[in-house]
Amino acid sequence: MSEYNHHKIEAKWQEYWEKNKSFLVAEDRNREKFYGLVEFPYPSGDGLHIGHLRSYTAMDIICRYQRMKGKNILYPIGFDAFGLPAENYAVKKNIKPQETTAKNIINFTRQLKAAGFSFDWDRSLSTTDASYYRWTQWIFVQMFKQGLAYKAKQTINWCTSCKIGLANEEVVNGVCERCGGEVIKKDKEQWLLQITKYADRLIDDLDNVDYLDRIKSQQINWIGRSEGAEVNFQVAKSDQQIKVFTTRPDTLFGATYLVLAPEHRLLEELKNNISNWDEILKYIGEAQKKSDLERTELAKDKTGVEIKGVKAINPVNNQEIPIWIADYVLISYGTGAIMAVPAHDQRDFEFAKKYNIEIKQVVAHDTDEEVFTGEGKAINSGEYDGLTIAEFKKQITKWLTKEKFGRAAINYKLRDWIFSRQRYWGEPIPLIYCDQCDWQPVPEEDLPVVLPEIDNFLPTEDGQSPLAKVEDWVHTKCPKCGGVGMRETDVMPNWAGSNWYFIRYTDNKNDQQMVDPKKAEYWLPVNWYNGGMEHTTLHLLYSRFVYKFLYDIKAIPQKCGVEPYQKRTAHGMILGEGGIKMSKSKGNVVNPDDYLTKYGADATRLYEMFMGPFDQAIAWDEKGVTGVAKFINKVWALQAKVVAGAVIDKKITTALHQTIKKVGDDIVNMRFNTAVSQMMILVNLWEKAEEINQDDWQKFILVLSPFAPHLAEELWLAIGHQNSLCQVPWPSYNPKLIIADEFELVVQINGKVRDKINVAINITQQEVEDLVKKSDKLAKFLTDQTIKKIIYIPNKLVNIVV
Repeated sequence: MSEYNHHKIEAKWQEYWEKNKSFLVAEDRNREKFYGLVEFPYPSGDGLHIGHLRSYTAMDIICRYQRMKGKNILYPIGFDAFGLPAENYAVKKNIKPQETTAKNIINFTRQLKAAGFSFDWDRSLSTTDASYYRWTQWIFVQMFKQGLAYKAKQTINWCTSCKIGLANEEVVNGVCERCGGEVIKKDKEQWLLQITKYADRLIDDLDNVDYLDRIKSQQINWIGRSEGAEVNFQVAKSDQQIKVFTTRPDTLFGATYLVLAPEHRLLEELKNNISNWDEILKYIGEAQKKSDLERTELAKDKTGVEIKGVKAINPVNNQEIPIWIADYVLISYGTGAIMAVPAHDQRDFEFAKKYNIEIKQVVAHDTDEEVFTGEGKAINSGEYDGLTIAEFKKQITKWLTKEKFGRAAINYKLRDWIFSRQRYWGEPIPLIYCDQCDWQPVPEEDLPVVLPEIDNFLPTEDGQSPLAKVEDWVHTKCPKCGGVGMRETDVMPNWAGSNWYFIRYTDNKNDQQMVDPKKAEYWLPVNWYNGGMEHTTLHLLYSRFVYKFLYDIKAIPQKCGVEPYQKRTAHGMILGEGGIKMSKSKGNVVNPDDYLTKYGADATRLYEMFMGPFDQAIAWDEKGVTGVAKFINKVWALQAKVVAGAVIDKKITTALHQTIKKVGDDIVNMRFNTAVSQMMILVNLWEKAEEINQDDWQKFILVLSPFAPHLAEELWLAIGHQNSLCQVPWPSYNPKLIIADEFELVVQINGKVRDKINVAINITQQEVEDLVKKSDKLAKFLTDQTIKKIIYIPNKLVNIVV
């Protein structure tokens, strides 16, 4: 038997699959469909990372298995190629992003094919192709026509180096996460999408999908729906009011101060009455250097400044209370102002203790806690004393409404989605400004608005997009009146193309529609979407929003349902050796090419599945890859034992049928590591056997094939089959044969293993005792010994204590 040559065999089958279009798929209404989706990669200059392979291998195994179960499989791939990382890479290399992106996509495609994934490459797409972003622009135009896209001045995080607005998550310790440049707050006109109109649906519809609980929680927490009341606090000696939102209107009598966000508009309006205005201005400047995440970090030391010369009036007791500004209050959440109840809120308590502000208990409790946030009855609350929290909330909200001091309200953390970027490498926003007609959408027949190729695509010092300098592109006609028009020069964010790519996969070559309704109706929704946990908040939320909008305007057939993904799972991160997160600076990044070349795709795939529970982070260990490579060689060598009509060993038959069942069950439950382990158990049994029955061997090849497809194809061919096993059905198992009629009894004496005996399942303790007492092998250990007791663990082991 020749040695297993992964270079030769894997190249052979990859060429076969490509030449024969083995994974090409079309709609077939006589077959049940299965749409498996992975996050399409951003084609960086570094190529695929090992984490990509973990996610893609898992879904490849699932799709290969579902294909063998008779389903019509859509497993597509594409490239998310617009956005800041690609532009920064192009700037660094001093090459146009069109050129770097095209080159990187070629490299990614090579790597993906080398890993043996069963993608339908005819459905491949790139967000940077005009034929694709034509429809990204079309979606934006529909949102604009429906009033969901609007322009407004926003306070944004501005990177002074990248010359771009940053999300809160991209600011760390006051600097840009990507480049390390200083980040400041800046007011800028931005296009926004009104995702907040969909907030309730984005929460409520989670009841209809199969997502991991932690993924659902992330969605719900990001939207942040909370019920309570809006309360109006009059500013003393003024006609101004401060509106706050609170989930605990029942604690109003305990509100001893108010806190405003440093950006609150009221500060400017009241500045003539503020005696420490310079101190206030200094604090505002310091707050602007921090990201929202840094400002709201619970563990951070609370800072603030009292607004001297101005007081607020608590509406329930007419008492004047101080007003402070503090950076832990965000203008983007609620009303940008809070009422502080230090006796019943930890953050308010810490602030009050630090600045010696009154603390007033209004909820009774018999604990030693300085801050009580639990249930109790009202105290120090006038006529409401003795009421439960729930009843107090109802009554006080009713009173506030009647007296026009407030009203019942629902608040959301979710803000409208900032959808414009002052960069070059992105989808042009298809709008034209006219002095007479205001903003007008580019007519649909004129889409796409093609991104012009320019030599100088560096960010501008004034914060405008580089497109603003392309005058012959900017100047155009107003589509409404025919007068002078100016194109919008901002581009869309990198999220734009990735919000609907899964829809386009179902009909990626259609130049008449975003998608043919009949094709969408067949394939959508996605059956199973797997990706990283880092994308289970914003990307998932944005794509669900866009899908719901397209559903509402009937661009997606109603039969497809209101949710894009039936199931959403996530894989654990692969860490560097020693359990440290991979990074270039640490020099511990694992390059898939090294392992695909040295050990082969099948060994790399098998190891990624075998290394540990799929949903948990785990460290890369090359010794593990070596071990799996040995397993592949072991399987390859076993074919020399295969004999047609060989005597079937009962124990091996049981193990085979157990393997067929367990591996199938483990695939659908993403327990890939135990599936591989089960196959290893069977192979170890075969190693001890004289020969292997060919029918049994054939079933094993099919079970192995989703995990190690190249090896399985070659083994399949070796036993006389003429065609690929891609479409061969998954083997069936006999439920009666899964249950073994005997097991290996481990015999211990004083805890040390002295023998292993095959015995009947459910053998009684008395039978076990008789057996071990008569054993010649055990006799030498028991001679001249007194047996004190025999401990029997049914169907597992017996321990003789002497």
